[in-house]
Amino acid sequence: MRVLLSEARACRVCEKHLEPRPVFRVGAKARLLIVGQAPGRRVHETGIPWNDPSGDVLREWLGMDREAFYDTSRIAIVPIGLCYPGTVGGADLPPRRECAPLWQPRFRAALPDIGLTLLVGSYAQNFYLASARKSSLAQTVRAWRDYLPEFFPLPHPSWRNIGWLKKNPWFAKDVLPALRKRVARMFRAV
Repeated sequence: MRVLLSEARACRVCEKHLEPRPVFRVGAKARLLIVGQAPGRRVHETGIPWNDPSGDVLREWLGMDREAFYDTSRIAIVPIGLCYPGTVGGADLPPRRECAPLWQPRFRAALPDIGLTLLVGSYAQNFYLASARKSSLAQTVRAWRDYLPEFFPLPHPSWRNIGWLKKNPWFAKDVLPALRKRVARMFRAV
């Protein structure tokens, strides 16, 4: 694990396109893996994943405080793109394409105790679910049971998705309670 962490922190594969600063948190005994899209500007600056308003929402969805969320003996956080991709017109660019195929399989292999992987947003779902995903993010999230016990797809908790959350009230009513229950049960079993 030490070699993997050192190599990932030193990664410069995207250096021609952006300022590399890989952001992730991993402990060898983690049971929950959170795969989001890529660090935003604030996360890039602090080096702490989900250290932004989206992270606040995600922690609320999980029913966790910051201390539990950042406990690497329980939770690993490895985004599809390890580095901040920059912005265009005020919106974050997608994760760099070369990152996920390079790092996701290596991190997965190094985390043998993972019991559940949260696929937060379409980039994570596209990478891990590929042809098994549904025709839209809403349909994929609504079919969350189809991906268990390995994966649990979620929308991105960004403020940009407030409209999506309002149009899909079933998410808060049905999915979030099931997510909290599953995650709590997972950690009670430790």
